[in-house]
Amino acid sequence: MSKLDQILILDPPSDLRFKGPFTDVITTNLKLKNPSDRRVCFKVKTTAPRRYCVRPNSGVIDAGATVNISVMLQPFDYDPNEKSKHKFMVQTIFAPPNVSDMDALWKDAKPDDLMDSKLRCVFELPSENDKVNDVEATKAAPVMNSTAKADPTAATVPAAASLDDTEMKRVQEKCKGLQAEMNKLVEENRQLKEDVVIMRKVPRSDHMTSNSTSLLGREATTASLPSLLVVIAAIFIGFFLGKFIL
Repeated sequence: MSKLDQILILDPPSDLRFKGPFTDVITTNLKLKNPSDRRVCFKVKTTAPRRYCVRPNSGVIDAGATVNISVMLQPFDYDPNEKSKHKFMVQTIFAPPNVSDMDALWKDAKPDDLMDSKLRCVFELPSENDKVNDVEATKAAPVMNSTAKADPTAATVPAAASLDDTEMKRVQEKCKGLQAEMNKLVEENRQLKEDVVIMRKVPRSDHMTSNSTSLLGREATTASLPSLLVVIAAIFIGFFLGKFIL
């Protein structure tokens, strides 16, 4: 009886390519597709088990399903003059009903029931263009990180949060008007204080004392009013400035 042809469709079909440099783990993918209407058990073998890590290395593929296999090459000292002799084999068998013990299934399998496909490993060094692109990408990454650290809110502040030109001008004009009003009140308060000082230096008489006392009372009341207005103006300016900044 002739050996059964492989039922699974492999992608890639014959070569597993690994692109260096080989100073880090290099991963390539292998797809196994089951086009049949039966479940298929599989396992992946290699001639260099210490050099590769395969996940998953065995399992069951349902009818019409596809499984992705990750083949990870461990770091090593690459010699371009040395040809790779590493090979992989994908071995399969139709799954019997209610299969549970995979180890027993493979152990008791008859050679005529087994199907297999072989793949060779190909090591490739990066081209000069790939090296230039990798260097540029490495340089660009720190620049982007430093920009994000310098202004962490630049990417998170929405455009709608900023004021439009009309509202900005209106707020600025209000702030200027309040500032001018506050300056005016401060000047009036200073002038009133000077007048009070002058009044205190004038010689007193009984009549003038009464009038002066009344006048001083009015002046003190008047002097306290601009101070209150200054505080109110400062509160309004703080409100508008806060709105402008936020």
